[in-house]
Amino acid sequence: MTGETDDDRIRARVEFLNARYRDPAAGAAQLLCDSHDPSALAYRIIDGDLVGKDLTYGELRLESEKLASAFSTLGIRPGDRVATLMGKSREYLVTLMAIWRLGAVHVPLFTAFAPSAIAMRLEGSRAVAVVCDAGQQHKLAPGEDMPADATWHIISTGPGGGGVLSFSRLLDEGVPGFEAVRLGGEAPIIHIYTSGTTGKPKAVIVPQRALAAFQAYAEFGQGVREDDVFWCAADPGWAYGLYFGVLATFTTGVRSILYAGGFSPEATMAILEREHVTNFAAAPTVYRALCQADLGEGRLLHLRCASSAGEPLTPDVNEWAVDALGVEVHDHYGQTEAGMVINNHHHPLVRRPIKAGAMGHAMPGWSATILAEESDEPVGVGTVGRVALVVKESPLLWFHGYDGDPAKTAEKFTADGRYYVTGDTGSVDEEGYFHFSARDDDVIIMAGYRIGPFEVESAMISHPAVSEAAVIAVPDQVRGEVMEAYVVLAPGKQPSAELEREIQQWVKTHYAAHAFPRRVHFADALPRTPSGKVQRFVLKQRRKEELAEMNGSNA
Repeated sequence: MTGETDDDRIRARVEFLNARYRDPAAGAAQLLCDSHDPSALAYRIIDGDLVGKDLTYGELRLESEKLASAFSTLGIRPGDRVATLMGKSREYLVTLMAIWRLGAVHVPLFTAFAPSAIAMRLEGSRAVAVVCDAGQQHKLAPGEDMPADATWHIISTGPGGGGVLSFSRLLDEGVPGFEAVRLGGEAPIIHIYTSGTTGKPKAVIVPQRALAAFQAYAEFGQGVREDDVFWCAADPGWAYGLYFGVLATFTTGVRSILYAGGFSPEATMAILEREHVTNFAAAPTVYRALCQADLGEGRLLHLRCASSAGEPLTPDVNEWAVDALGVEVHDHYGQTEAGMVINNHHHPLVRRPIKAGAMGHAMPGWSATILAEESDEPVGVGTVGRVALVVKESPLLWFHGYDGDPAKTAEKFTADGRYYVTGDTGSVDEEGYFHFSARDDDVIIMAGYRIGPFEVESAMISHPAVSEAAVIAVPDQVRGEVMEAYVVLAPGKQPSAELEREIQQWVKTHYAAHAFPRRVHFADALPRTPSGKVQRFVLKQRRKEELAEMNGSNA
């Protein structure tokens, strides 16, 4: 009898992970790839026709060594930023590992971004290279939104030429055996941007030691085990898909699925069934789409764990999931700046019964509380306040500030440095369950993607017919929320259905294909505060009342 308690085991695991990833002699590629059995399956990569091809850790090591060697000949050095504008593919995984093998820093770019959003992130991160899919290459061509004097290398999975380097040629010319750089726990490995809610997207620098928090979530939150077949359906162009899809795989060594095709309920269920997936993670919109699809009976699923993140999970999903999937879906909460911190955990040491509408308990390695709205003091049970993390009691906390933005950094911490303030509001009940209440900012969460209004509004205002614009979230049964816009037209311009479609297309091409307003409302003026700030909450309330009236008349 050792007398070791569950709390002791949990504490020891957090301490082990912290020590592993903080080690000054450790390197990302060594930890994420080279430490695994070379014959072990890292990923089964499934294309749109549901044809799968396997990638072992040995193959990943060899190909990333060759690509890192080729990157080095281009003059890319440790600490340099290398961006990816790539979908899910073998080339993408090899590129990530080559970046980290070299000691460089990965800058993820979502493939739905338009050139202006891409250029902002490339310039802001000071990227020296960007690796892109052939189908994305045109977005990097000089033009209205992309600088003609760009200094970064462009490496394409296409044929190359015209100053664009060929990915396959670099890989062929690379030399095996490139030694993994070991820069230690404080070295940056990811340079990622937030969704841009109240201003320009902010740069978050993720150090190697953050991998301790990511693996802790994979184990405690997602419940990943050695014998799992794991599939995270989130897009790695954003934090959850990168941190807890790709890196959850590489930190734990679990066999994983990477689906390169477009989403459909039929393909999702086919992969879950055929590949014997035991551990699945996706946004609530995926579960809602599965719920609403007519997928027939008799599916033989093998799910042990199902997780949801990106937006609050509505209780109706679990009313469906228990019968359709054989498991409850566990809702999880986190942020780009921290990872996942409050969860309905799967690990048996921290698993608690699901409470409808609750986002769970603080994860091991984190301590959460609710602060008063007007003071930096914790409030009582059931009182709505600001969701915050207790800094000294959160050994997995790795975020210390935004790159080059001390003013925004100061907003994330209380003046005495005791608390990290998430920017969300919520409450905690008598059993320690946290409940999400609202977002302090105006972020829109649509189909799991966090969309900041600033960039969308900026794109809309650049349209010659638009004088002012404001975007808001409107509830949607499938996507959770959809974006709608209110527009004040320039003098001489008249509202029309054709102009609405033109503005929607403008946003698709000047910001991102996924982030266009589903409705455009033309207004004479936008509601503003005395200081001139647009009052989006007024627009939200106005639209809410309109929809309620419409639904009432249709009842």
